[in-house]
Amino acid sequence: MIRKVISPESLGAALREARRQQGLSQTEAGRPVGLDQPTVSRVEQGSPGTRLDTLFRLLAALDLELVLQPRQPAANSSEEDSW
Repeated sequence: MIRKVISPESLGAALREARRQQGLSQTEAGRPVGLDQPTVSRVEQGSPGTRLDTLFRLLAALDLELVLQPRQPAANSSEEDSW
């Protein structure tokens, strides 16, 4: 799954999609890395203030990695950062 992430909300949606594709509940996804269900829910909602270590723990639990690359020009003006 390759997905463009341009906001906390789109990151949360991508993580939720990956978790669901693996057939995991929020509790099941968080348990191996010490995250409780409310924390996983907040990350999936794109809640501001998510700590980087929390994000990386959830990425590890879902067997995902974060890849940074230069931006591509937006073809659609609705695809702007939502900061």
